[in-house]
Amino acid sequence: MRDDGTLDDPNAPSTPTADMEDGTSAERTTAASRLRAYARDLTGRRRAQVALATGVVCCLGLAAVVQVSDQSAGPVARDSLAGSSELAQRAEQQRASRGLDRAATPAAAPSSADPDTTRSARKAAPARPTDPAPVAGLDEDQMENAEAIVRTGRKMGVPRRGLVIAVATAMQESNLYNVASGVLPESQDHPHQGVGWDHDSVGLFQQRSSSGWGPVGRLMDPEFATRQFLSALEQVPGWQQMRLTDAAQAVQVSAYPEHYQQHEWRANRVVDAIVPAGR
Repeated sequence: MRDDGTLDDPNAPSTPTADMEDGTSAERTTAASRLRAYARDLTGRRRAQVALATGVVCCLGLAAVVQVSDQSAGPVARDSLAGSSELAQRAEQQRASRGLDRAATPAAAPSSADPDTTRSARKAAPARPTDPAPVAGLDEDQMENAEAIVRTGRKMGVPRRGLVIAVATAMQESNLYNVASGVLPESQDHPHQGVGWDHDSVGLFQQRSSSGWGPVGRLMDPEFATRQFLSALEQVPGWQQMRLTDAAQAVQVSAYPEHYQQHEWRANRVVDAIVPAGR
């Protein structure tokens, strides 16, 4: 309705003035919104640029400080750093090597034995005896044969006097060599240190198999031959009180009974070297 009381025609076209006013208002609102958005965007960009510039300045300053510190450290500091780096590399390599060793070699199983008991057992273990040096003019082979005689006699429990008699007898019969017989080829099939021709006599004591001393092969064994001699000596009544040459002759029945006596002093020295007095 108008001021004059006339009703508006709803189908009548709107006036140009009203439309222009409405359009102008909308455009103004849109322009203002765009202006505010542009201002916000501009402000954000400026803040980002300021932050970037600040970061660049800080990085440049830090780099300068590091460079100055490195220059002020001098060659000694740089060498120390290089040495530390090399030591670190070596330590890493050693750790890697130890790791490979552990991987290649299985860890030993822990022992359940008491360490104190193990040490006590080790201390209690007797030292291995060493062979005595040759004495009385003997060579290595002769000394070894003398040791075989003494060792066998001690196993049998024969007194020291019997050991001296046995060594002196072997000195006379074979010069303390394990001798085979030239008339018994089978005796040469066994370890020997020479060949003799005194009938069928063999070994350290020149015992004869044909006289009942034992098989040829056994008589070529120094231990067996010694047992045969000492067993016969112990059967001689009063042998311990006899002169050495008489006791030896009672067993050997030699054509030269006095020859054994000359070896007594040497036999004593040999026995003393192998078995010290009092043992």
